[in-house]
Amino acid sequence: MNDSGKNDTAKLRLVNFWATWCGPCVTEFPELMMMNRMYRQRDFELVTVAAQFPDEKEEVLKFLNKQHASNRNLLFGDTDKYKLIETFDANWTGALPYTVLIDPAGEILYRKEGSLDALELKRTIVKALNARKPW
Repeated sequence: MNDSGKNDTAKLRLVNFWATWCGPCVTEFPELMMMNRMYRQRDFELVTVAAQFPDEKEEVLKFLNKQHASNRNLLFGDTDKYKLIETFDANWTGALPYTVLIDPAGEILYRKEGSLDALELKRTIVKALNARKPW
């Protein structure tokens, strides 16, 4: 992961790249919203990034509203998906969904291309939150 993907907060940051046209993304999105509600009172932040074209903003917003997505939600503002990949993680093939858990020091604790393993991810989050090393 390059420096632009580095976590610049004191929080554990879960980043999920998704799209409305991606079946597995839509299927796992409610699980991400549940995780956000479970952990957001602690040093945890969920950020979702819709890997869609700027002209699809309305469709993305409609989906986010339906999901009651109260976390930070971003829309990739370009039509060149390779810019998104290169900016965030050069090791990412571009497949969706793509989920990364980053600790405040910038260390990747969980990385999954394709559907996430909710139990494994929750265990990783809880372990990291309970450890709470001085960052």
